Amino acid sequence: MYTPFVVCLAAGNLKIETFRHCISQDFHFLKAFAHAYKLAEECADDDDAKLAITKLRKGVLEELKMHNSFVLEWGIDPSKEETINSATVRYTDFLLATASGKVEGVEGPDKHATPFERTKVAAYTLGAMTPCMRLYAFLAKEFQALVDSEDGSHPYKKWIDNYSSEGIEASALQTEDLLDNLSIPLTSEELDIIEKLYHQAMKLEIEFFNVQPLSQSTVVPLTKEHKPVEDRLVIFSDFDLTCTIFYSSAILADIAIVMAPKSDQAQPENQIARMSSAELRKAWVLLSGQYTEEYEQCIESILPPEKVEFNYEVLCKALEQLSDFERKANARVVESGVLKGLNLEDKKSW
Repeated sequence: MYTPFVVCLAAGNLKIETFRHCISQDFHFLKAFAHAYKLAEECADDDDAKLAITKLRKGVLEELKMHNSFVLEWGIDPSKEETINSATVRYTDFLLATASGKVEGVEGPDKHATPFERTKVAAYTLGAMTPCMRLYAFLAKEFQALVDSEDGSHPYKKWIDNYSSEGIEASALQTEDLLDNLSIPLTSEELDIIEKLYHQAMKLEIEFFNVQPLSQSTVVPLTKEHKPVEDRLVIFSDFDLTCTIFYSSAILADIAIVMAPKSDQAQPENQIARMSSAELRKAWVLLSGQYTEEYEQCIESILPPEKVEFNYEVLCKALEQLSDFERKANARVVESGVLKGLNLEDKKSW
């Protein structure tokens, strides 16, 4: 979760407009949660489960009542309807569809469904709700550990204190416990469905944070804190002057050959002189053959003859050697002239 939005929120330098937009979405989340709990309560056939769901739903309804006063504290006019975020729509639609029994690959219960079949829907619904509860509680706890409890200057301390409170943690645990209890009678296939719903819900929740409008420059870590004793992290990039994941030289050569003039075709005076398609094809065959041969030689010289233990310094030298080879191969393509005269319009028409 080392995203610009989350890092800025934790640091306390998130622009207030971005924060306001984020918390304005709570109303839509809470409404969806209240309705989803209602549907889950109707599906549950166990008295204890019904009671637990009812309690959780009441908590959400209480939050809805306090929503206006809460957003007012942050300078949001509750009488003005805030535009609903696309990520909010995706999650709430997913949640309510699940609570209605519309789960991908699963036939929803009809009016003749048995109580057990309906209980499965309650379990699926909790599977789609639990990640949201847990993620908010987790992030707030992480933020709280970074904020000095004696320092009241952090602008979002009240929000952090609220979501890191014992009450929020208790609600998250109750939701998880309820999900566990509802899952007890399910088959392994049905548990797999809950797992997929859980992962999908978590993905949508993370997406919600990622799409928050952020107009400020932010420095974020590329990865978690690196501990050399426990972690082995190597970052390297292999690209052929185009920063793509494909070998672009071959693709560009194909375009150049197709777009090249025939050997007997006159070229416009104001156009860069280009090889004919026959000349290009012959040149590219030679370049490709040389590349393949030298690449195999390079890899053979890098790889040890037998299995050895990991050695970071040796790996770095090997990657430098491979980088030198790629640099020379790319330079050879450029110097050959096979891509000479190729322009953006040629690429667009491909």
